[in-house]
Amino acid sequence: MFLFKTVESVAKSARRRMSWKLMLAVALVACAVGGFAAGIVCATPGADISTTIISGPVLLDEGRVVSQGPGHGVLFMTRGESDVYVVLNRIKPGGHTGWHSHPGPSIVSVVSGTATEYRSDEPDGVVYAAGTAFVDEGVDHAHLVVNEGDTELVLVAFQILPRSAQRRIDEPAP
Repeated sequence: MFLFKTVESVAKSARRRMSWKLMLAVALVACAVGGFAAGIVCATPGADISTTIISGPVLLDEGRVVSQGPGHGVLFMTRGESDVYVVLNRIKPGGHTGWHSHPGPSIVSVVSGTATEYRSDEPDGVVYAAGTAFVDEGVDHAHLVVNEGDTELVLVAFQILPRSAQRRIDEPAP
């Protein structure tokens, strides 16, 4: 009888532990799924945009270039290995890139149309006409590029990112 009660109490204890572990596992899975779903809800994907990677990722070694001339100068420096991309974006009227960030800088050329860039750290949009370019530092902010015009917006971006980093990171609207 003593042995039977011991086995029975051990079984009950095991069931209690099992139900506790099961409840914990269910709670963890629910949190993970909820967090994933919240990320989907918060992200702002682009609309009416097509993106083509023309080149990249291409390895760029650490380097420094100083180009100095009368009335013009450029200092270009990288530390560690980088990935370089050339990206073509075509955005239809009313379309946009969605809020996103990059882990490194981009030089964006406006080939045709008019681009309006909104930044999470700047409340007003800045307008860039065809034939101009702008720099997105990429770190510490998100941005959104919108085609508020009535013709297709064509952008070519030159990006220098940390080696093996994700090229684009979807961000929630600020």
